Amino acid sequence: MKKWLSNFGPGILVTAAFIGPGTVTVCILAGVKFGYSLLWAMLLSVAFCLVLQEMSARLGLVTQKGLGEVIGTLFTNKVLRWSIISLVFMAIFIGNAAYEAGNISGGVLGLEIVIPDTTITFWNLELNYLSPLIGLFAFGILISGNYKIIEKGLITLVIGMSLCFLGTVILLKPDLAAIFSGFVPHFNESQILAIVALIGTTVVPYNLFLHAAVIKEKWKNTTDIHFVRRDTIIAIVLGGLVSLAIIICGAALEGQEVSNATDLARSLEPLFGTNAKYIIALGLFAAGITSAITAPLATAYVVSGCLGWSPNLKAWRFRWIWILVLLSGVLFSSLGIKPILIIQFAQVANGIVLPFVAILLVWLMNQKEILGNYTNTLAQNVLAILVVCITLFLGARSIGLVFF
Repeated sequence: MKKWLSNFGPGILVTAAFIGPGTVTVCILAGVKFGYSLLWAMLLSVAFCLVLQEMSARLGLVTQKGLGEVIGTLFTNKVLRWSIISLVFMAIFIGNAAYEAGNISGGVLGLEIVIPDTTITFWNLELNYLSPLIGLFAFGILISGNYKIIEKGLITLVIGMSLCFLGTVILLKPDLAAIFSGFVPHFNESQILAIVALIGTTVVPYNLFLHAAVIKEKWKNTTDIHFVRRDTIIAIVLGGLVSLAIIICGAALEGQEVSNATDLARSLEPLFGTNAKYIIALGLFAAGITSAITAPLATAYVVSGCLGWSPNLKAWRFRWIWILVLLSGVLFSSLGIKPILIIQFAQVANGIVLPFVAILLVWLMNQKEILGNYTNTLAQNVLAILVVCITLFLGARSIGLVFF
């Protein structure tokens, strides 16, 4: 068991990153509005995530470089190289700086369920004091510069979050036959946006950079490929189970007025009493804090890789990148500012970057001079192309939401 656990870790960063407050909210709303009928869409999104993340992890293991580093050194044409780097920089750095406020606010929302008064007045400003506290918690884990501490901290938080939501499903005692029927694909026009949202909140562009970059912190030899794949599958399937559990929790309240996790906690009180709010509060706090840690970390890996800097957790250039992202999140969250224009810009940038990175990744995975015998098989390419088509649709949808 100890040996098995020692070969488990990097994949959990991906799980921690994609199950944030946004995922919790999207899954709750899917359950409340459509019951169990979109469970198949969540399962499909997990499969898409597995295809892309396995390729990213394999690239990281074989090259011992992050995806950002590979991109930064692959193109010799300076105009093309800096165009690609600029696009990735805008999407990941600026995007994550904007979304970090949502991650921290999600953690705050979880704590506010059990802590009634969380604001203080400072220089005539209403400040939420929980935001800096969550920021300090994330800072403490990241500043350690020790990958094992970061990994173990996230494993603990993800396991806690998983127990909360999976435990809630067990206590709900849902109709198993109805749940199984939800895995049969069927949908109508009113569900299309919800389906796209479920896939979009699971297949996250910066996770492709993060996963490839952290693999070398754990494994150095291609002989460890089976450990890498097992870790990836277990971690992402666990994340998928948590997402499915959240949808099932929402489905138990189908037809009720539930718009976020706080409403979910209140709505579950008739079933679980006052304990409901503690279960949901812990789950939402864990979802917020894990994403609040991984978003700055991923940004630092991406920017360092693209600019040719050392992706060393203890290097100050690396640290200043994640510190800037974390500080922006704390500031926006504390003041209650909604950086709409920045988020809209980030959505457009991500809408371009997600399909672009997916296409670039598939191309890289077929380059024998880079991967040798670890290039994609025909079956992997077929699956990858299918996922690329979906990411193109997601990208167009993200851009369309901003402009239309």
